[in-house]
Formats: sequence, structure tokens, C-alpha cells
Amino acid sequence: MSSDSAITISNISKCYQIYDDPKDRLKQMLFRGRGNYFKEFWALKNVSFEVPKGETIGIVGRNGSGKSTLLQIIAGTLTPTGGSVSSNGRVAALLELGSGFNSDFTGKENVFLNASLLGLTQEEIENRYDSIAAFADIGRFIDQPVKTYSSGMLVRLAFAVQAQIDPDILIVDEALAVGDAKFQAKCFDRLKRLKDGGTSILLVTHSSEQVVTHCNSALLLDAGQVVKQGKPRDVINNYLDLLFGRKRQELNDDSAVARKKKAPVIKGLAVVSNIDVKTDQDVFSKRELYNPNEYRWGDGSALITDFVLSSEGTDYPTLVNNGSVVTLKIGMRFNQTLIRPILGVTIKTKDGVTMYGSNSELLQTDSGSSQYDQGDTLTAIVSFDCMLGDGDFFISLGLATKEGEEIIPHDRRYDSIHFTTTTNSRFFGLVNLNMDMSIQ
Repeated sequence: MSSDSAITISNISKCYQIYDDPKDRLKQMLFRGRGNYFKEFWALKNVSFEVPKGETIGIVGRNGSGKSTLLQIIAGTLTPTGGSVSSNGRVAALLELGSGFNSDFTGKENVFLNASLLGLTQEEIENRYDSIAAFADIGRFIDQPVKTYSSGMLVRLAFAVQAQIDPDILIVDEALAVGDAKFQAKCFDRLKRLKDGGTSILLVTHSSEQVVTHCNSALLLDAGQVVKQGKPRDVINNYLDLLFGRKRQELNDDSAVARKKKAPVIKGLAVVSNIDVKTDQDVFSKRELYNPNEYRWGDGSALITDFVLSSEGTDYPTLVNNGSVVTLKIGMRFNQTLIRPILGVTIKTKDGVTMYGSNSELLQTDSGSSQYDQGDTLTAIVSFDCMLGDGDFFISLGLATKEGEEIIPHDRRYDSIHFTTTTNSRFFGLVNLNMDMSIQ
């Protein structure tokens, strides 16, 4: 194990024996060695990675991908079938609500019980108790049995104990999802201070923005195997592929369509560029402001072929002024018949934080038709007030349809348009809220 690593996971595998009938379990016990009466289920297969000291690693994956199994093995509460885990320092784990708590004990009694299990002496716990109680902020309920707690109160107390002991390694498995926004902000502030103090953190969450915002790197698990490991934004893009259940396809179709109908305007709210977007060929990547590092995928049933971004009478502006109106012309072409296509637009920071997003369904946009056949085209005109602060921002576009509750992605172009904003320096931050101030 490297001296710079807090945790080293080497070829971890976990196999469960699945029995179709309880009698098969008895047969396995009685006739061991004469055959197997079970099926093997591999929750993890040869998972390997390292967690550097002082870094936060995000672990994402669909339900059943093996995330919780992996964390339990790292925490030492589950034995692997194969492989090894090496940790360097005290490990604290928040794996599930109330883990390690006695439901009949009061909150205070559970603080002393839980902290002692984590290796603290009675004196150390007494010295930190006030800080733990203040962080949990559950008031008089600290003296009530935890079986009377709500899920939010339970996670407050559990996180307070784990975070206030200053562990070398902290494992958090989706537990913060039940907390309210105020508590989550406090938790992430605490995680940041722990990280700055050298604590290594393993964070499992379904929130892609938490991974992008708080993690140094990320790991994607699927069917018990590592699918991708690397930069948070790259891993999250692959994670979204899996969530939608569609294989990524490279979309680059420059062929002309057999027929073309007049493109109706979906929505026009401001002065629109005179440049016509092309729908008979995909010229998106040839436009100024195009980001060559976009992440594009979909089944190709429809394509986003072109765009024109304009502001204050300038097409493809070098800088977009805060307070100006931005218009975005988008060209689309259908390669097969689709019912009620949905166009989505999202604006993110360069770190992947979503500033704003909406789509034609949420905006109740009427395009004049609900069905589009092969060769049909559309032009959308999107308009928004640019209230963003100084910085670089990326626009993601997506064209999809819905089948029941399932979203079918046809062409998704993540981070495909890059624009830079500038302000009058009367504020700082990501967005201009037009603050007013009076002093009397």
C-alpha cells in the first residue's frame, strides 16, 4: 500500500449463494461436496482502486450495482469472497440510518456508545459531546430514546458523531439525502473542513451535482464492476448513459434527407439572428462557440444539427454581457417518426453545477404538431435573460421522447456550447440577483 493512499482496494469480489427453495439450503448443508443447490450472484467482481489521502471520491451507480456492498467491505462489516482492503488510519462509516444505535437508548447514550465503538475514550467523548449535540441540533430530543426519532433526526445525530471524531477516513452512503437543505449545507461544510484537515472521504450518492461539486474523482459501478474511473464530470456523463438504459452512439450524420418541410418556430421571445440554422446536414461542430469536448449520445432517431447563439445583435459573441438577452436558434431533423418530441436546454458552470434548465414540455411549448416523420425538420428559438456572473458557462441540449415513464434519448449534446459572460463588477458570485440596499 502506498504511503500516499488512505485506502487500497485490490480485486475485491463478493459472491452470494441464492437458493430457489428453502429445502435447497438444507440439501446444501447435508450433501456438501456432492453438488451445488444454489445459484451464484456476484455483487462485486474484481473491483480495484485507491483513495489518496485527503481526497474525496464519489461512487455512483444504479440501484443494485454493488455500491453499498463495496462500502460495507471497506468499513469491515462484510467479508469479501476474494481480494483485500488496506486502510491507513481510523475509519468512520455512515452506512445506513441508525447503524450502531440502540433504539431503546437515548440520543445522548447512543453518542457515548457509538463514539466508544469508534475508539474514543470516555474523556474524549465528554470533551466533544457539546460539539456533537450542537451539530446534531435536535434540542431536547437528545434525551429521548432514538426509536422516537424521525429519519432526519436520526441521520443528524449519526452524522454528528461520525464527523466530530475527526476520522482519517469517512464513508458516507447516501445518508445525507434525508436531511433538509440547511442540514445538508452544514454537512458539506463539515466535509470540506475534514477534507482540508487531511480526511479521505468516500461519498456514495445519486446526486450528480454533489459528485461534481465536492469530489476530486469518481468511480462508476455497474453490475458489480468498475465501468469508469476518473474526473467527476466524465464519470457522471457515463452514469447518465446507464440511467437512461441506452447505449451511447456516436452521432455524425451529414447526409441530406429525402424531404424537408417548412420549420415552424417553437418559441421566439427576442430579436432573432438572421442566420438560418441548417437542418439538412449536421454543421453543429463547425459553429463558433462549439465545445469540441462535448459529450454526445443517443439512438439517432432525431438529430440536433445546428445552432446560432446571439446577444445584443451579435452572433456568436466573444463576451455576453450580464443583463443582456440571449437567443439560441436550434436546428433539428427527424430520422424516423416520433411523437411529441421534447427539447431540453441546460446551462451549467465549468464545474458542472446546473444554473438553469428547462424543456419544451415544462414550458408547455406548442410546435404546431405532435407527430414528426422521417425527414421532417424543426427550428427552435430559445430566449433567456443572462443574469450570470463573470465566468465560463456551457449549454447542454437534448432531444427526447417519453414512453410512459421512460425517457428515450435521441440526441443529447452535453456541454456542447461554450460562452463567456462579463459583468459591470457591481456584484460577485454566479448569478446577479439585482440586490438593492438602503442605509438610513
